[in-house]
Amino acid sequence: MSYKGKVVVVTGAGRGLGGSIAETYASKGAKVVLAEKVALWGLETEKSITSAGGIATFIQTDVSRPDEIEALIKTSVELYGKIDILINNAGISKWKSPYKITVEEWDEIINTNLRSVFLCSREAAKIMRIHGGGSIVNIASTRAYMSEPDSEAYAASKGGIVSLTHALATSFSPDHIQVNCVSPGWIETGDYTQLNEADHNQHLSGRVGMPQDIVSACLYLTSEGNDFINGTNITVDGGMTRKMIYL
Repeated sequence: MSYKGKVVVVTGAGRGLGGSIAETYASKGAKVVLAEKVALWGLETEKSITSAGGIATFIQTDVSRPDEIEALIKTSVELYGKIDILINNAGISKWKSPYKITVEEWDEIINTNLRSVFLCSREAAKIMRIHGGGSIVNIASTRAYMSEPDSEAYAASKGGIVSLTHALATSFSPDHIQVNCVSPGWIETGDYTQLNEADHNQHLSGRVGMPQDIVSACLYLTSEGNDFINGTNITVDGGMTRKMIYL
């Protein structure tokens, strides 16, 4: 699957899942824009891609700030002339009791995780429509429909992304822009060897997920000619949300 000549913008591209997404698209020939708040992380991903012969540019971006989102898209077009694919991956989490979370903390999570998806998509779509269309993939979470205590803001943001996805797909469809969503389950971005048998056995697939599992879904949804999947959410969780566990 080649993405040669495609311009891909990935938010939260400095580490973990976002870094893996960016590096994979670059390895397949895409020109990748790395939107990342932490400069050190963004520069590390840029170096990793360019040292491997890929094309990537880091643009420091705090997606909770509308002006920085506008600057991100503007600079991306100035550099590469267009945007073909947007991966809305940036997100933060904070587990805090609903009795104690502050309005400021709530707003920070919602603005970073949810509002940014709308604003990034809108700004990118303005460019995509000029060039005949494009593809947007939003990274949500299985926490959109299952929860642990003290995760209200994060759950609200991810549930909002799922709903926003089909709304944007409907609005953008006349411009040939497809919008889909991926909801990861447990994806281990740290030391995979530290996981135990009980961790893996929570999944029908018999293992905890890896970043490449989500990367594969993104590649599938954005592959050329694969435009009949639109406005949907794909759960990639190894069957974790379908396995009943009695303790």
